[in-house]
Amino acid sequence: MTKRRVGIVGFGHLGAFLSDALAKRSDVEVVFVWNRSRDAMTGKVDEKLILENLDEFASRGADLIVEVAHPIITDQYGERFLEHADYLVGSPTAFADEAVERRMRAACTTHGLYVPCGAFWGAEDVRRMVERGTLKELKVTMRKHPEQFRFSGDLQKRLEQVKDEKTVLYEGPVRELCKQAPMNSNTMAAAAFMAGFDKVIGRFEADPDNPDVHVIKIEVTGPTDPVSGIAFTVVTERSNPAPRGAVTGLQTYNSMLSSIVVAHGKGPGIHMC
Repeated sequence: MTKRRVGIVGFGHLGAFLSDALAKRSDVEVVFVWNRSRDAMTGKVDEKLILENLDEFASRGADLIVEVAHPIITDQYGERFLEHADYLVGSPTAFADEAVERRMRAACTTHGLYVPCGAFWGAEDVRRMVERGTLKELKVTMRKHPEQFRFSGDLQKRLEQVKDEKTVLYEGPVRELCKQAPMNSNTMAAAAFMAGFDKVIGRFEADPDNPDVHVIKIEVTGPTDPVSGIAFTVVTERSNPAPRGAVTGLQTYNSMLSSIVVAHGKGPGIHMC
């Protein structure tokens, strides 16, 4: 059996988990790991796998490159990655930049651009609705303890004002939300990349009484029956255990691993996984 050759960009908590988990699989060979700080990898990653300069990624001959670092990687390297390999974007908030979104949609003509579903429960069903033109509304609500958010700008100021009651920090288009909260809005960004950034509504709720779980609520609205006047709706709510202060929930690690396992063989174009 030919092993798929995988390169990992980013070695934070998620990158370290993936590096270890993929190394144990018989169908995958990790061919490089890159991180902005080499020290984070010392003693944890085989020296021959450490890629010192990301500009030299092509020399490792990866079949799939997995980004779990920061949205800026897609901006700076995404098109080049797709010239040589399939590319899985672990930080889809990169697509909130309209120029980046446009370039990446145009770049996947030789290899596949894979976007992990993550906490976006029912993503395949929503994708089908988008293709049929039957999706009317899509709203994604994320509820966390205040210490589990990482913000900048006005959102951070609002977060600092949260005391003892559940507080709505933001409700509106996802594109603007991603710019202020790139580390917290990947689920929303994945949904918006598929359905349209300016069509999907994102909502952040800070809940001091919710210390050890991330809650994602997805509300889908489809066509309205002309006779009854009743609209097609689906509502899902996902509770993901997370240590207090953790931005990433525990099941997110396994979800990303599963996305990597299935991210192959679909050819050029954009694929949810």
